[in-house]
Amino acid sequence: MPDLLHYPHGEDAPAPGQALQVAPGVYWLKMPLPFALNHINLWLLEEGEGWCAVDAGYDTDLTRAHWQMLFDGAMAGRPLTRLVATHYHPDHIGLAGWLTERFGASFHISLGEYLLARAVWHDLPGFDVAAFNGHFARHGLPADKLAQFTERGNTYHWGVKQLPPSFNRLLAGQTLALGGSDWQTIVGHGHSPEHMVLWSADKGVLISGDMLLPKISTNVGAWAADPDGDALGQFLASLDRFLPLPDDTLVLPSHGRPFRGIAARVAALKAHHEERLAVLLAAMDGPRTAVDLLPVLFGRMFDLYQTMFALAECIAHLNYLWHRGAVVREQGADGVYRFHRS
Repeated sequence: MPDLLHYPHGEDAPAPGQALQVAPGVYWLKMPLPFALNHINLWLLEEGEGWCAVDAGYDTDLTRAHWQMLFDGAMAGRPLTRLVATHYHPDHIGLAGWLTERFGASFHISLGEYLLARAVWHDLPGFDVAAFNGHFARHGLPADKLAQFTERGNTYHWGVKQLPPSFNRLLAGQTLALGGSDWQTIVGHGHSPEHMVLWSADKGVLISGDMLLPKISTNVGAWAADPDGDALGQFLASLDRFLPLPDDTLVLPSHGRPFRGIAARVAALKAHHEERLAVLLAAMDGPRTAVDLLPVLFGRMFDLYQTMFALAECIAHLNYLWHRGAVVREQGADGVYRFHRS
């Protein structure tokens, strides 16, 4: 399928510890990640005597060093006064505690994302490894893999060493004055519970977080605390909220390059998930677990870390079909769910 998006900055990207201006008063930062998805984009907004950052990066010594280069260089000695987090995932919130503490900056995030960050960080029931393993065991993950997850423990702490002790709540449809412009919050669901996207009409810019990515579909998973939820349905419905925006809007995604072409990207994401749902349905010629269907959905199996996200996404697709009556879910005497076509 041809790429219908336009990339106004071509192959340009900011070097480590540097900032690239992408719109008046809006700067692109690129920070490293220790995964196959090896980077995250962060954004700096000029605010008079200081700066507002959107997202913080994953907490590693290397990311801290890149931030220090910015403090000493592109930020021109002006402090960080505000930090907005789109959602709770470690690559977005990991250094929020460090940054806000260092500068005395205010921290802004939705209630759902802040409380979920707290729940996961503190291993609260439903958000701990035991609940995680129970959820995946019900979908057919074998005991040896479950034991590896138990041994690995809480990986949220790897990228989030501390969380800000307080926050300023973001609400859907709220207008924020950031960097001399009004930014409206647009809430997205499915990837995380209350993901906030920022839209500036006068700048023609959408800071999309993980809701709109140019090359890949963001992970949409069903997790232990909401095991029967319809995350995929919520995600697809959320995409419609971006369609009223002008199609020449500059989209600033958390991964990949800034792009224009919202309508084309929304259509492509919907078509991708519709095709994957059809593939799953075609493969259910008999009872199948989510683990059975992993290679059907993705074409391959994964290492331990990737299995976590892939299996959660497979369950989300099966839940979507189940909620709409396209498949039947039955729990066997072994406690494992199996799905078959209705």
